[in-house]
Amino acid sequence: MSEDTAEKTFNSFAEFYPYYLEEHSNPVCRALHYVGSLLVLSLLGYSIATSQYQLLWFLPVVGYGFAWVGHFVFEKNKPATFKYPLYSFISDWVMLKDFFMGRFRK
Repeated sequence: MSEDTAEKTFNSFAEFYPYYLEEHSNPVCRALHYVGSLLVLSLLGYSIATSQYQLLWFLPVVGYGFAWVGHFVFEKNKPATFKYPLYSFISDWVMLKDFFMGRFRK
């Protein structure tokens, strides 16, 4: 089995995050992740503030919708969340934090 088709194993989030960033090397893909994550936070805040809890059903659609467009159209790969859902979910928020901290600016 080649390295491309072999299932990678990670013993910690610290091992996984560099892999996650490799899978998000396209800046448009990353930007779509940021948009999706910020919309998730906005929708979450709005639904709680207005007690419109039925809107919470849209959180995965909004969050993953933007991210998956980034992967399939711009990055041309499968989202890491398909194989590593928990680490990927955490990584989305760490990547957003890193963006706001200036990590991805040149």
